[in-house]
Amino acid sequence: MQQIAAQIPWFHNCVLLDELSESGDRIWYAKITVQHGWGRNVFVHQIESALHNCQEKAVTNFDQTLASPQSDLAQQIIKDPYNLDFLMLGSEAHERDLERGLLEHVRQFLLELGVGFAFVGSQYRLEVGNSKFFIDLLF
Repeated sequence: MQQIAAQIPWFHNCVLLDELSESGDRIWYAKITVQHGWGRNVFVHQIESALHNCQEKAVTNFDQTLASPQSDLAQQIIKDPYNLDFLMLGSEAHERDLERGLLEHVRQFLLELGVGFAFVGSQYRLEVGNSKFFIDLLF
């Protein structure tokens, strides 16, 4: 732990000692902080949101639908969890609820960016020949 502790700022070490009681958790946060170069605010946020408890716990069906080498690779791609707490969705939320919540935040974000950004729509309908297609998001 001494080598890892020497690689992060003093403030980070103080937070590790004040906020976490398990030495394994302290080591995990110190290693990942060095790996990602987290600043003060990001570091504190990750501890407060208990990132170590949800790391690599994304729910998928890769092991049931893909062969072993491919399922392991696919799982590694999405091993970091998405933190969607800002959407205020309950456990009974459906995919459509998630889409609506994210869309509203995308719209707000684009409005804040100002001129030069365009959000045309979601589930944008296109007809090609006799076929109909829907684009999830069209910018």
